Amino acid sequence: MNVYDFDKTIFLKDSSIAFYKFNLKRNPKLAKYWPKQAKAALDYKRKKITKTEMKTIFYEYFKDVEDMKGAIDAFWKENDHLIRPWYLEQKRDDDIIVSASPEFFLRPICDKLGVKLIGSVVNPKTGENLKENCYGQEKVRRFEEKFNLDDIEAFYSDSYSDDPLAQYAKIAFMVKGDEISTW
Repeated sequence: MNVYDFDKTIFLKDSSIAFYKFNLKRNPKLAKYWPKQAKAALDYKRKKITKTEMKTIFYEYFKDVEDMKGAIDAFWKENDHLIRPWYLEQKRDDDIIVSASPEFFLRPICDKLGVKLIGSVVNPKTGENLKENCYGQEKVRRFEEKFNLDDIEAFYSDSYSDDPLAQYAKIAFMVKGDEISTW
């Protein structure tokens, strides 16, 4: 099996940020969350809060997304073309996406691609992270709950924060745009 990060790896952008901007265009009143989101990002960079806490604050805007399922469907209809062509050319049925983005949000595109998904468990109504954000070492822990780490043939990511999971792959690749090089 091959394992992939999602954001900026097989998807051109950070999907959580793109979804926020998409919703902001549809409902400009969501901008009221921006000051709190910016403060949370700064607090995270200063190590005052965890990544999970920062993400929960960022996702609070979910409370004001009236039709979450409709918003997600519309987002993927408009943005599914941002899946990188190189991935589509090599995609296999046993691929697994392991992402820090919310699982409920990535589920439709992963179902469309026909691949398995491990993502952050987030309440779509409140934005609360119900488990630790699926990032860094947490990706390893979450992967191990469902699959055997020894079965990872290749791993692809755009970030060395994924090194804990990359270490289990027979070969790992760093993705920068459409350029892929060995880890």
